[in-house]
Order: sequence, then structure tokens, then C-alpha cells
Amino acid sequence: MTMKSTHDSPILVTGAAGDLGAIGRNLTAMLLAKGHKVRALVRREDERAEGLRQLGAEVVQGDLTDLASMHRAIEGCRRIYFGMSVSAAYLEATVNTAAVARHHGVEAFVNMSQMTVTQMSITETTPSPQHKLHWLAEQALAWSGLSVVTVRPTVFIEGFFLRLAAAGVRDSDELALPLGNSKTSPISAVDVARAVSTILNDPTPHIGHVYNLTGFESADLDYYARVFSEALGRTIRYHNVPLSSWTDTLREFGVPTHLVNHLAVMAELHAQGRYDRMTDDLFKLTGKMSTSMYDFVKLHAAEFTRSEPTA
Repeated sequence: MTMKSTHDSPILVTGAAGDLGAIGRNLTAMLLAKGHKVRALVRREDERAEGLRQLGAEVVQGDLTDLASMHRAIEGCRRIYFGMSVSAAYLEATVNTAAVARHHGVEAFVNMSQMTVTQMSITETTPSPQHKLHWLAEQALAWSGLSVVTVRPTVFIEGFFLRLAAAGVRDSDELALPLGNSKTSPISAVDVARAVSTILNDPTPHIGHVYNLTGFESADLDYYARVFSEALGRTIRYHNVPLSSWTDTLREFGVPTHLVNHLAVMAELHAQGRYDRMTDDLFKLTGKMSTSMYDFVKLHAAEFTRSEPTA
């Protein structure tokens, strides 16, 4: 079956407002730049939703777990990007969206999963409830009869290396993370969005495929600390923080328990070397290499640098 190449039907992008390192927001901009109509699903009306409208997207407010919301969002769309932040409701949201997508005859469903699922099976899981929800979601989508493309990125640079590490780098010249001494291959959400935009631009060749996306290189945290040092022009050292104190700090900042538990398992898997992975799937899809850690730190240098006091 060849899908229509016209851009008459909007592409639904879930999680389009997002925040730091959001795939949905970047994907929306990329698809609009390719000439596609985009229907952007957001959870609330705010300045981010208005920003999507200014880009040219049709914005729909709704909830992935709400049936009526998803009918409003999906009706008239032939292609969907499904992505959701870490949540205990992840499986419900996936099945709810898939059921409505099937009802409306969606022709391509791009599912954002996680690379850890590659190492899971009917007998192998991880202690993270979120990992299990991703695995179960992939099973449900396989049973759904939808034309699914699965994207499994490794850890995001924006998550561990910016959101969770910026304060330590900025205030103490420390890359303070509980990731042990093993290697990891973080990828930028912008690169992942670029891969998804390529798939959604012409889904037919990709239906049924699983793409495992890794970063520019796989290296240990001492190496990445040296990269930070070179990019920022000052010495940054890796501090392998005890996991228990790190998770205690997350809880003090009000991070939900489900997310804390997931991040803790990711840290443990890092220490075990489970994120020491490299593939060329991103290059095969986009013809471009992943963003290097050096370029990423340069791009976000202001967030890693103390502000000079004003006179």
C-alpha cells in the first residue's frame, strides 16, 4: 500500500508543547517546515500552546487518557506521532490513543519507546515500572493492527546531562550524576525529532521497523567531564554521586515517585554498562550524525555558567 504523498491531512503530534528537550515541539516545527499540516495536542492552553499556533500548527487541547479528547485530536489525521512523558498512566494513554487511531483509519503510527525495551522480553524486565509500561505498550501496538513504526532512543542528553546536571556544573564545576564508571551514548531530543520527521514525511518504507537511536559516541563520565571542560573553558570533574542521596534530592524537589523510581533504575543500568550501545540508525534515517556532547554543551553554555554579579 502506498500512502498519499499530499499534505492535505494534518499529522497529529502528541506532547507538542513539552518542555526542555521536547521531541514533540521540535517535531512540530520540522514537519511544518516540510510543508505538512500539523495538529498539535497539548494538555493545557498556555504560552507554549500559543507559540505552536504562531509556528502554524493547529492546536488541540486534550488528555491522552480521555476518549473524547483523542477523537477530537485524531479525526481527520492519517499519521500520528505518539510520545508521552514518564507517567504511571502511560499504558492507558497508549491503548486509548491506539484504539481511537484504529477507529479513524490512521495509516501510520510512530511510537516513541525506549531502547531498554530492546533488552526486555516476556521473561526479562527491569525494576522500573516505566520500562515495563513501554514494553507492554509495544505489545499492545503489535496486537492493534495499526501500521506502527517504533523508535527507541537511548538516554537523552537534555535529561541527565542538562536538566539534572546543570546546577552542579554551574555552581560546583562538577558533573554530578550517579551513573557509575561505565560508558553511555546519550542522544539529543532534537536528533530524535529529526528522525521521526523523516519517518512521518514518508512512512511507507518504515512500517513495521524498529529504530534504535544512539548518540555521537559512547564514553564514560570522566570522558564527558573532559568534554565539558573543553567546551566551557574551565575544569569540570565527574562526581559519581551515591544513588540514594541523589534520589533523596529529587524527592525533596518534588519529583513524582514514579519518575524517581524510573530515573534510579536508569542510573543503575548505566552503572551496569547497559547504555554502552551504538547504532547507525539515525544516520541511515537522516543522513546526519548525532549531535556531539561538545556541540551540545557549547549550545547550552549559558546554562552551565555562573552569572557574573552586576556592578
